[in-house]
Amino acid sequence: MSNFYEERVLSVHHWTDTLFSFTTTRDTTFRFKNGQFTMIGLKVGEKPLLRAYSVASTNYDENLEFFSIKVPDGPLTSRLQNLQVGDPIIIGKKATGTLVLDNLKDGKRLFLLGTGTGLAPFLSLIRDPETYERYEKVVLVHGCRQVSELAYGERIQKELPNDEFLGEMIREQLIYYPTVTREPFRNRGRITDLITSGQLFSDTGLGPFDPAGDRFMLCGSPQMLVDLKQIFEERGLEEGNHGEAGDYVIEKAFAER
Repeated sequence: MSNFYEERVLSVHHWTDTLFSFTTTRDTTFRFKNGQFTMIGLKVGEKPLLRAYSVASTNYDENLEFFSIKVPDGPLTSRLQNLQVGDPIIIGKKATGTLVLDNLKDGKRLFLLGTGTGLAPFLSLIRDPETYERYEKVVLVHGCRQVSELAYGERIQKELPNDEFLGEMIREQLIYYPTVTREPFRNRGRITDLITSGQLFSDTGLGPFDPAGDRFMLCGSPQMLVDLKQIFEERGLEEGNHGEAGDYVIEKAFAER
């Protein structure tokens, strides 16, 4: 287990019957970039059962936070959803992932596009001062089926604008755009449709799609990632990675768990 820390659960919050989040202690030697993921899990018998999870907290927070779905027969989530304060949990020592600012070219507007728990890496990025130093506007789009699944909405809208250090930048530069597909809400529709129709750009008052200045980060359902990649390729955008910065980046590490 030399590649892992054993931490303790500090809090658990159940958003819905399918979504929950939890915080843990953090070893002082654990380093990561905002937007990255690590392996987390539990010991089952004598073996660790692990899955990749984005770190929802920032690299300057004292504790770690994770956002998870509940899969009734999921090998790990069926156990994780029963976590209690004080329980042990395994955290990987190495963080990685493509959703880091270094993998994007500079631009004017940064669009963070997430569905479901794909919101997690962006929760750290919207609390990163560098995000606001590099982009004039930051648009956080969170797509879900139902309004109740729009986790963290109140924190994003009420707490972050009053943050002691980042509040002013967040108030002036961050636009939060939650959207649902299966019930009435102020924003309706899939992220792909909102982009292709131009509605996302008009609703946010930012003007039309601008390939020269718009940058995108994607995390969420496999189908959304496939569809958006095709849309961006057709519009001449280039995908970024660890070797070369691009116009958009995709986190491909996650599957239903």
